[in-house]
Amino acid sequence: MINKRLTASVVASLFCIHLVQAQTLPVYLDESKPMEARIEDALQRMTLEEKVAMTHAQSKFSSPGVERLGIPEVWMTDGPHGIRPEVLWDEWDQAGWTNDSCVAFPALTCLAATWNPDMALLYGKSIGEEARYRKKTVILGPGVNIYRTPLNGRNFEYMGEDPYLASRMVVPYIQGVQQNGVAACVKHYALNNHEVNRHTSNIIVDERALREIYLPAFKAAVQEGKAWTLMASYNLYQKQHVCHNQRLLNDILKGEWGFDGAVVSDWGGVHDTEEAIHNGMDMEFGSWTNGLSAGTSNAYDNYYLAHPYLKLIREGKVGTQELDDKVRRILRLIFRTEMNRNRPWGALNSEAHYAAARQIAEEGIVLLKNEGAVLPIDLSQAKRILVVGENAVKMMTVGGGSSSLKVQREISPLDGIRERVGQQAEVLWVRGYVGDASGEYNGVVTGQDLKESRSPQELIAEAVEEARKADYVIFIGGLNKSNGQDCEDSDRSGLNLSYGQDELIAALAQANPRLVVVNISGNAIAMPWVKEVPAIVQDWYVGSEAGPALASVLMGDVNPSGKLPFTFPVRLEDSPAHCVGEYTGQRSWETVDVEYKEGILVGYRWHDTKRIKPLFPFGHGLSYTTFRYGKATIDSPVMKADGKLTLTVPVTNAGNRPGAEVVQLYIRDVKSALPRPLKELKGFCKVRLQPGETREVTFTIDREALSYYDDNQSKWVAEPGKFEAIVAASATDIRSTVPFRLEE
Repeated sequence: MINKRLTASVVASLFCIHLVQAQTLPVYLDESKPMEARIEDALQRMTLEEKVAMTHAQSKFSSPGVERLGIPEVWMTDGPHGIRPEVLWDEWDQAGWTNDSCVAFPALTCLAATWNPDMALLYGKSIGEEARYRKKTVILGPGVNIYRTPLNGRNFEYMGEDPYLASRMVVPYIQGVQQNGVAACVKHYALNNHEVNRHTSNIIVDERALREIYLPAFKAAVQEGKAWTLMASYNLYQKQHVCHNQRLLNDILKGEWGFDGAVVSDWGGVHDTEEAIHNGMDMEFGSWTNGLSAGTSNAYDNYYLAHPYLKLIREGKVGTQELDDKVRRILRLIFRTEMNRNRPWGALNSEAHYAAARQIAEEGIVLLKNEGAVLPIDLSQAKRILVVGENAVKMMTVGGGSSSLKVQREISPLDGIRERVGQQAEVLWVRGYVGDASGEYNGVVTGQDLKESRSPQELIAEAVEEARKADYVIFIGGLNKSNGQDCEDSDRSGLNLSYGQDELIAALAQANPRLVVVNISGNAIAMPWVKEVPAIVQDWYVGSEAGPALASVLMGDVNPSGKLPFTFPVRLEDSPAHCVGEYTGQRSWETVDVEYKEGILVGYRWHDTKRIKPLFPFGHGLSYTTFRYGKATIDSPVMKADGKLTLTVPVTNAGNRPGAEVVQLYIRDVKSALPRPLKELKGFCKVRLQPGETREVTFTIDREALSYYDDNQSKWVAEPGKFEAIVAASATDIRSTVPFRLEE
């Protein structure tokens, strides 16, 4: 692989030098020329075979350029949390490089929990620098599929249940990545909301839900973030695979939204040559001959968009208009990345990147409960701290599917706590439960020996005995990245914790009143012990700096400011997908219909409207200080049809610690022609305040914030009439409500 890439680079360089010396620089190599002129010039110089070759992979993670013309290859890398280690040219096995370790950034659920677009920009910039240093063209991420069910094994890679929050967070991520001359590839477009049967699920969803819930983040990524590539998903929509779906790719993405980038298939997502030709697929990637399951020699030439495509053209059964459009998009990608001489050089495993990973983690960790001010831990009162749980020591950067990484370092929660506590207290660890003793994915091995011969009863008895002697007990458990947990291509079997953790937590709560439960997961969990545990922290998969970030929050060095990006239901049946919708939990090799019967009522919209109390609401997150909201005011009680309103609310830090609060703005349509949720998020602002400090938070309310999609008229509608602007600290913690009217 190395020799092939070096050869192509050398040939391209020599070719360019020769052209300059001959003073016959082609338009496509002249960066002073408009990009579209360069694209057309390159296109007309290419042969039919060269064009077709660019539309499909040549290796597991690359597609060819045109060596004859000095047009470089395209190199993909899995994200979105770090740069995947190198694999062999035509195998999933490790390439054996010693310089392909990376920084693991927090999972995107943690990023969304920061409710801070500045953190998204920092994240994108940092991971983009790592990709650029590793000579990658495209990062396969970020993901913005909506959190429809808490069982989805891939929710940890996404940005929560609300389309507005996901939209505001994805745009700066993309911008941060692409300022490095590396393309973001937003995924998985669209309706990929569970992993079981992801290849065979035909999603049935009404037009309102499609437009209001499942597409807005992708639309923002395209129109505001200006994403250069987008990955189509595995599932079907309207009985047509999304990787060649006329409605989603041609009509909406490229037609309505004006997407000028390249559509990349998920690996093995293409199933038909003619549909791929006509229905919007630009670059086919996969694993075997047909991109997914069948293997023969000369695999890549047998992809759907390879020799079968050439054959149809040569037989006159299809023309080249679609081919030229595909190649234009691929050339546009290359000119924006590989052939952009102003690309920065990037950086790998820098201290700045570790600092960014830690800052994002610290801002995303959510304090769910803190009765009796158990947290932060008072080290003057803590001579003996007991840490319980496998997740306190288990590496979480290996596993979970394509986002699995090979990291330069990963500091465990236990090591982070021990480093922070130092000599101030004794920190002990006991196993408590056995989750998954393995530690390998795709050839990356953690090297941890987590084998255990003792029974669950023995482990619980040991933990309880030690808990009785401790000043504080910190249980660190939750999910992991094994199959059936938080993992690609599998979903969870239920909402409760596995491995007997619920029984263990209940026993620890009886043994010690100073119990802190730290849940590491990318999903909501049931908490049958919630009333017995005084302090609960949602910790996510936070990457290389997992230990220091968690320790800084537990010890009070950082005041927690994360807010939940999705609802924690009390029971699985409280989730709309499992109450009135459909969810496919059984494996099927045949196409299965999955109907989103809950429509637009996803997450807090469902809990609000149906008045179902959640375990923890969307937008919830506590602090070590308290915030007092003043009365919200609006600059006019009436919004003109083409106007805007300004809402202002004073927020005061009424405690004795500096802290940050996420002020949330929801809009309620008091009366509408079509049913609407009780309220919908339409703004948020993270404000940092010193003790006693007051700041005014301002929101602009425009017509878009009042609109819903009328599927009868096939357009967005803002109906004249009464509305309410609701200022809140979470979906259930309403602080101020201001009525206003929209004029005709």
